[in-house]
Amino acid sequence: MTHEFKEIIASYVTARQQGISAAMATVVDVEGSSYRRPGVGMLILENGEVKGAVSGGCVEKEVRRQAQSVFESGIPKIMTYDGQYRLGCEGVLYILIEIFEITRDAIHGIQEQLKSRNTFEIKSFYNKKDKSYPFMGSIIQFENGAKFRFSDSVDTNLIQQETSLLCFQRAMLPCFRLIIIGTEHDAVVLCKIASITGWEVEVVASPKNPKRLENFPGANKIINHSPEDLIIQNVDHQTAIILMNHNFAKDLLYLQAIKGVKPAYLGLLGPARRREKLLSAFIEYAPEVADEFMDSIHGPAGLNLGAETPQEIAIAIIAEILSVIRNQKPIPLQEKEGAIHDDFKRKNIDAFSSEA
Repeated sequence: MTHEFKEIIASYVTARQQGISAAMATVVDVEGSSYRRPGVGMLILENGEVKGAVSGGCVEKEVRRQAQSVFESGIPKIMTYDGQYRLGCEGVLYILIEIFEITRDAIHGIQEQLKSRNTFEIKSFYNKKDKSYPFMGSIIQFENGAKFRFSDSVDTNLIQQETSLLCFQRAMLPCFRLIIIGTEHDAVVLCKIASITGWEVEVVASPKNPKRLENFPGANKIINHSPEDLIIQNVDHQTAIILMNHNFAKDLLYLQAIKGVKPAYLGLLGPARRREKLLSAFIEYAPEVADEFMDSIHGPAGLNLGAETPQEIAIAIIAEILSVIRNQKPIPLQEKEGAIHDDFKRKNIDAFSSEA
């Protein structure tokens, strides 16, 4: 959800420059099933435009309508939406709608956290009983202790005294990042589909055949470095790498170049026989490589979906990456027992303590 929040912040900055007021709608609780999990947000501008969504599209019109009273009064409200007879999910959504009037300092702080790939928290305080309640609202808290409010109406001291309030908190992880090493046609396709997914995509190209951003629609960064000069920084549990040069020697050199990083997923394109040959040669050159690095390797990359075209192969690769980072065994949803989404934690205001 971090990439959606990043887009919301960008939209708010534009609206702020134009003098357009904004409100934020956040799903803070769900009873039953829903299209999206709690924590998803939607920015509503006073001119009627929106950024983001809180469902598959069936709730947004009502959110826009109910946001008007928040614009008029400035008082946050809880909107309850029962989808039993209107949604396929048949769940009850509790949506906190509040003025979004974040300061320049907060905007800069959030953008720096996103750029530095740091985890931060958003905590939303709400009351299910009172539809409009002045002390409801959300707070952004960084690891360095800095805190910013969605609006000035959020008083952290009063919130701590309001024991009737519930607190929904979610960790905002770094935006998921995909590093593609290779520049053939299938790399362009993978870049485009991954960017649509909301991932930040970086492409590594050879300086002998340099590329530019316009060659890779959706890419955030192009790195024209040879294996000898390649240094990839900030590789974390929210980073995947796919090696797809279609050249054995190049893949071997780049594999050696990245042997010190710790991605969540490292995919090798090509058949199993090529993978075994590549890894055997790699271990000869780097016998000291960490087990953690070897365990992150997946090859051939992708789930067995019967993919044939570059587009289908890209979908299969993205699907496998998702299954790995979400720790899920790929099965048809009709075979899954229980809810589609994992349970989320709801915390009472008491759990927030003095950290707020």
